[in-house]
Amino acid sequence: MKTLFQKKYSITLLISLVAITTLQNCERDDICAATTQTTPRLIVEFYDATDTDELLNVSRITVYRDGIFTDENGVTTEPTEASDKIITTYNNEDSYVFNVTSNKIALPLLVGAEGQPPITVRYVLEKDTNLRIEDDDPLTNSNIDIIEITYNTEFVYVSRACGYSSNFNSLGVQRITDSDQWITNIEIEETTQASIKDENTTHVRIYH
Repeated sequence: MKTLFQKKYSITLLISLVAITTLQNCERDDICAATTQTTPRLIVEFYDATDTDELLNVSRITVYRDGIFTDENGVTTEPTEASDKIITTYNNEDSYVFNVTSNKIALPLLVGAEGQPPITVRYVLEKDTNLRIEDDDPLTNSNIDIIEITYNTEFVYVSRACGYSSNFNSLGVQRITDSDQWITNIEIEETTQASIKDENTTHVRIYH
């Protein structure tokens, strides 16, 4: 037969175990780990148009979502200096890449309503930005191409702590035609099946 002390000890131990379990569950469910996959960006890589398996840097590229440098009067002013708003975020963030040489970029996409018509987003890709900044000669100026991206939004439940992330399906990417194009072709990677679910793979190849 248990003594009064043993009963009190058993009750205290039980309460402690319940508290620890509750705390562990709370930590597991209510804290979203930094490594958890959230809404992915569109991963774009640049390839050599003549040797299509070779990555090829774009010289002094500036990339930004069309419209973010347009004022209420419809006047657009291209960025002229670097910013801390590098493209590392998504949704409605006005972020951009400025005057860097690279063969890879990650583009944040606007999150739309699930089940609604496709969203269309345009990105400005300016090659040789340094020539625009340093030289007013139109014959040696930068070259701007614009790509148009269309997709549908799908919400995916992650956890109670992390909430929902957004996947993007039915991806389409095309180049807006102009008289002086540096982009020769655009392809969506077949392995993605035109869906953007994470940033672990390349979604789009741009040839130049």
